[in-house]
Amino acid sequence: MKKKIFTNILKKILIIAFILYFVFTLIKQQQTLNSYANQKAKYNEDIEVAEDEQEELQKTKDNINSDEYIEQVAREKLGMYYPNERVYIDVEK
Repeated sequence: MKKKIFTNILKKILIIAFILYFVFTLIKQQQTLNSYANQKAKYNEDIEVAEDEQEELQKTKDNINSDEYIEQVAREKLGMYYPNERVYIDVEK
């Protein structure tokens, strides 16, 4: 009789231990999946930023030999202007 009670208690303890292990494993796996989902979102955002930058660089590359771009660079970066062109400088800044 004692042996039967002991085996029943042992079975219940093993079942509870298995259930606890199963729940713990599920929780850890869910945390890992959430971490991977966050990483995926970050990488997708990085890809979008890189694609936007690539698009801007492609536009610049396509436009680099145009007269408008050359004039813009000459004005903004080199400080060059057409002869007899008036340049106004705002001194209140």
